Amino acid sequence: MAPVFSPTVIFENAAGRILTDPGKFLRLHWKPNARTLADTQALMQHLTQALQQYGWGKVLGNQVEILPYSPEEQAWITTTWLPHAVQHAGYRVGAILVSVNLYARLATAYITTNVQGLSIRFRSFDKEAEAEVWLRHQE
Repeated sequence: MAPVFSPTVIFENAAGRILTDPGKFLRLHWKPNARTLADTQALMQHLTQALQQYGWGKVLGNQVEILPYSPEEQAWITTTWLPHAVQHAGYRVGAILVSVNLYARLATAYITTNVQGLSIRFRSFDKEAEAEVWLRHQE
């Protein structure tokens, strides 16, 4: 009998938390808190480590309650973190539960459309169940 695999929190700070999922992807749940660039960098660097450790390459990013990214966060994620996560940690598919905040949606759209030729695919969702199904069917 196969062992039961339950979600496990592998990192948490003021910006959010990262969990494993039985569907063989990582969950990145953003908190509705004010956060610093250092908080975001720590969260994303732990996500990179988890991508490397598990080798799944897929992330469900829950941004429903996220506050908009600062210009510094946007720049760092787009030019530093994302290229590194794709090229060195195998990040290849991202399902995003979109924020209710228009400015947060726009900041995320900027990041996901400026992938600079990286081999990564993003898709946005309003419903978590739909995001999970889509993510599980990605190679």
